Amino acid sequence: MAVTTHAVTNQAPPLVGYDVLAADRALCEALERHLDPDTADAAREELTVLGRAAGSAQVQEWGRLANENPPVLRTHDRYGHRVDEVEFHPSWHRLMGKGVGAGLTSAWSRPGGHVRRAAAFVVWSQVEAGHLCPLSMTHAAVPALRAEPDLAAEWEPRLTSTVYDAGLRPAASKAGAVFGMGMTEKQGGSDVRANTTRAVPLPGDGAGAYALTGHKWFCSAPMSDGFLVLAQADAGLTCFLVPRVLEDGTRNVFLLQRLKDKLGNRSNASAEVEFDGTWARRVGEEGRGVATIIEMVAATRLDCVLGSAALMRQAVAQAVHHCTYREAFGGRLVDKPLMRNVLADLAVESEAATTLGLRLAAAYDDGGERERAFLRIAVPAAKYWVTKQCTPVVAETLECLGGNGYVEESGMPRLLREAPLNSIWEGSGNVQALDVLRALRREPGALDALLLELGVTRGADHRLDAAVKDLLTELGDLHGIEARARRVAERIAVVLQGSLLVRFAPEEVADAFCAARLGGDRGAAFGTLPHTLGLEEIVERAAPVA
Repeated sequence: MAVTTHAVTNQAPPLVGYDVLAADRALCEALERHLDPDTADAAREELTVLGRAAGSAQVQEWGRLANENPPVLRTHDRYGHRVDEVEFHPSWHRLMGKGVGAGLTSAWSRPGGHVRRAAAFVVWSQVEAGHLCPLSMTHAAVPALRAEPDLAAEWEPRLTSTVYDAGLRPAASKAGAVFGMGMTEKQGGSDVRANTTRAVPLPGDGAGAYALTGHKWFCSAPMSDGFLVLAQADAGLTCFLVPRVLEDGTRNVFLLQRLKDKLGNRSNASAEVEFDGTWARRVGEEGRGVATIIEMVAATRLDCVLGSAALMRQAVAQAVHHCTYREAFGGRLVDKPLMRNVLADLAVESEAATTLGLRLAAAYDDGGERERAFLRIAVPAAKYWVTKQCTPVVAETLECLGGNGYVEESGMPRLLREAPLNSIWEGSGNVQALDVLRALRREPGALDALLLELGVTRGADHRLDAAVKDLLTELGDLHGIEARARRVAERIAVVLQGSLLVRFAPEEVADAFCAARLGGDRGAAFGTLPHTLGLEEIVERAAPVA
């Protein structure tokens, strides 16, 4: 009798050929909740196409190839001429084309645009996160450019185009454009007021023209058509638009010194760049650079929340999928009480992140004074907490796959390398926590808006009520509050998540969240939920395939 030595058994099939949108019940329910019926129908139709593409074997392969073939810097051509170009794998351009075509850079002028885009961002980020950086910055540049109406009229149609037009050419000749950002300098980091890049007016070169000289320590997406940068003008820190190629077809002085060798986000180019008499246009008033660019920063911070929610969702989907098919000790892993506890705990954290992210997007669509005040405190709090939770969630999902989770072929190590990044981008944890305090101190309506949001669920859950009371006590004690800023930001975010889940999530999800995150009925590690909760229903809700 022949003996088979290499029969493959008890392995989960690849998670491909599924609809990433339809599989995410929390995301679908948020779309229904935040969009009117007519808009929701159109959004579902668009997002279903994107969701099926994101779950396809072909697009998943594009993501793998883009990640495994990082960009390459070409400073000179064969004859010694300076070109400062970045070459990307074709799969990266394919992903960019799909993302632009799906409206990830064009949310500002259509009904429910931010909610629709947020859902698309969560779906498409699950393919490959690196190329979402330029898509995020292109989207977020629009409100900053509106500080200079002439520039907005010129550039906004290009940035909101649904056509991806790669290559370094004058922006006026392109069907669409993408944007990058250059704020960070090596001596300042998040303290942008310490920037030393200088801006000198060019009186004979049109209104608002300047020459920039300096060095940017991190310049994101250096292949872009334009960049928003900060530099010191006579009146102080000022925002500028730096085109990559000038109107006459010559290349602006944009000297790429090197690409950063990063832990994750490998497909996305992050560069050090030098300006040496680089031509730029002023955006907003001199000395008002931070105020001008802050709207861009707020929008990209929301994308950090959404990107982390996407990473959590994909990691949890992979873990539940694996455990549904993998058998051990006489049964499926998903049916083992302890593994089910782990998966349910992870699923609750993932759903809380998605629900909060879509609520913030809806506030952008509303645009009213109260919602703007709410965003002022809720965005930095959410950015602080959701991005912090991403890494431990993803790390735990790797363990659900056992040794398979630590093998590159599984795709899980890529998720883990990506997980810490959003907590660093657009201001690290301390910056976000201090921004929460700044909103409390300087924005009188911010706390009121937060309390009105939380007041909707008053009396619905005793653990939530107690958590709100504790939060108010925390905020009422200003002694040493800066040293407690992280705790304040965390509690605001967690209480917001609890309130939203109590209002909108299934009872078993809300009950698990309030018991574990607000009631203290949980250990320090994932998988320590009370066993009396509806764990099976939570895991079934999180499954990517029925």
